[in-house]
Amino acid sequence: MEQEKPDFWQEHSLHFLEMAFRTDRHETMKKPDGYGKKTGDCGDTVEMFLTLQNDHIHSVSLQINGCMNTNACANTVAHMTEGKTLGEAWEITPEDVAKFLETLPPDHIHCAELAVGAFYLALANCQETSRHPWKKLYQ
Repeated sequence: MEQEKPDFWQEHSLHFLEMAFRTDRHETMKKPDGYGKKTGDCGDTVEMFLTLQNDHIHSVSLQINGCMNTNACANTVAHMTEGKTLGEAWEITPEDVAKFLETLPPDHIHCAELAVGAFYLALANCQETSRHPWKKLYQ
C-alpha cells in the first residue's frame, strides 16, 4: 500500500504561506535609517533596512539568502513592526514570529531567531545613526 504524501498547501497556515512567498519587500534600500545583517549557523543570511518617520518605523525592506522559512520569518518581522515606535519594535521576539506564522516547523525556529536578530541589529544601527547622524553617510 502506497503511503499518502502530505500536501504542502494544506499543512501550512495562510499567514505562513503569504509570508513565505511574499517578495515585494525584497529590495536594497539606499541610505536607510537602520541596517542590520546576520548569517545563521545554517548559512542563511538576512539583511534588514529600516526607514523612520516621526519616530515610527515607516518601512522595512529586506534581502534574503536562504530558505522559505527564513523568508517567512523575515517578512513577518517586517509586517509586525511597520508603524511601531522603536521601543515597541524592540519587544518583538522569535516566539511572536512563530506564533504569527502558526505552522513554522519546530526545527526551523532558528529562522525566526535569525530574522529577529538581523532586525535588532537594524534597530541598534538606527539608534546609533540618530545619535550620530554623520554615520549614516558611511553605511
